[in-house]
Amino acid sequence: MIRNIVFDIGGVLADFNVNGFLGAKGFGGAMIRRILKASVMTPYWGAFERGEITEEEAFKGFASADPEIGDALYRAFSNVEGMLTSRAYVIPLVKALKAAGCGVYYLSNYSKKAYDECGESLSFMPYMDGGVVSFRVGRTKPDPEMYRIFLEKYGLRAEECVFIDDTAENVDAARELGFRGIVYTDSEALVRELREAGVAVGEV
Repeated sequence: MIRNIVFDIGGVLADFNVNGFLGAKGFGGAMIRRILKASVMTPYWGAFERGEITEEEAFKGFASADPEIGDALYRAFSNVEGMLTSRAYVIPLVKALKAAGCGVYYLSNYSKKAYDECGESLSFMPYMDGGVVSFRVGRTKPDPEMYRIFLEKYGLRAEECVFIDDTAENVDAARELGFRGIVYTDSEALVRELREAGVAVGEV
């Protein structure tokens, strides 16, 4: 029986529109692709999300991947306010899940910088039962240990949880541990799949 709903944040509970974020800072398409290749697509990004390296070390790592755009990388990510933004459906859905008797949690790769500077995107947190973010536990999905840390912290059983993420690899890792998994595409499909999983979600 499903008793708990566990959400990823970026791409599910909040918009992670990094292309739009960088475009608003004046970067064009070719430069955006170059910036992402030197940052998000390097091991330094994950290390920063796990809290293994400082912000200064992260920027040095990004610049080492493409030294010619070091200044652009700093301008891109020295302030990340607006990189993640709230989604209108989230709080009504969380309330509906709580009304249906479910525990509602988050489990997300999230740097401390994003946590501190994108607070508006986390407006759902007061309505939830808790959760785990990567910078606090030194692990990132799809590392199975991050899911285990979450289960142990809240005394939950994987088979009683649905895990929702927009990255299939992260959902697969959860399924390996016994979670029921949903790959997020949009809010309407999510509500439908939750009902199919036996969650008595009311109107959202």
